[in-house]
Amino acid sequence: MAVSAAAFGALPIFARLAYDAGVDLYGILVLRFAIGAAVLALIAVARGAHWPRGRTLLAVLAMGALGYTGQSFLYFSALKHADASLVALLLYSFPFIVAVLAAVFLGERLDAARVAALALASAGMAMTVGGGTGQPLGIALGLGAALVYAVYIVIGSRVLRDIDPIAASSLICAAAAVSYGLLAAGRTLAGAAPNWPATAEGWMPVIALALVSTVLAIGAFFAGLRRLGATLTSVLSTLEPVVSVALAAAVLAERISPLQALGGAIVIGTAIWLALRPAPRA
Repeated sequence: MAVSAAAFGALPIFARLAYDAGVDLYGILVLRFAIGAAVLALIAVARGAHWPRGRTLLAVLAMGALGYTGQSFLYFSALKHADASLVALLLYSFPFIVAVLAAVFLGERLDAARVAALALASAGMAMTVGGGTGQPLGIALGLGAALVYAVYIVIGSRVLRDIDPIAASSLICAAAAVSYGLLAAGRTLAGAAPNWPATAEGWMPVIALALVSTVLAIGAFFAGLRRLGATLTSVLSTLEPVVSVALAAAVLAERISPLQALGGAIVIGTAIWLALRPAPRA
């Protein structure tokens, strides 16, 4: 999960570089999920993975077409109506939602230690990301993205329990690629065609998004989800914004304040403590 969070945390850095090269949102996302789906499918075939069928297959495809597409659409829409730091803070309220949903629907034990870890990691994440201002619509969209992501994790922990994570990841990416491909086609018919990569500077971050922030990130995410459960997975996912802030400082020369550094240390320390702590017995 730490590897997954780090790979996902690099996503906004690669996206910023792609934007700077003239690629737009749809040009990034269609290629990201299409390339990711192809690479994951090749890995799954090479490993001799068993592919889901029937209702399970439909559920996995729905996770990509509705879950991934819906969450990212709400998230990027929220960025138009609120500060990026505020939107990120709203999105990472999802661990609390996951903890409640997992306790109600999955029977996961929500002990005092995990509740404390949720609160501590969220406080550290808030210090890392910072505050921000936004319109009511932006706040609503950000919370909507958190809710969709929480439901996605809870459903995934049940649907993917007996499925090869690489095969499932390839199908989810393929469904997301089709969804965004249809949206891009609709925009093209409306006279607003996506901006695709046209130079090496545009292709390199898009390929990095596909391989690092999609193939590695999603594959590691589902592998960790099968082993840790929804609640612990959501707590460890709070490492993602910490990585994003650190990479923004290293790659984009953005400044990290002492408060952000302290918040990042709290999140990382909480994740390490949870990883070393024995799992509670049901």
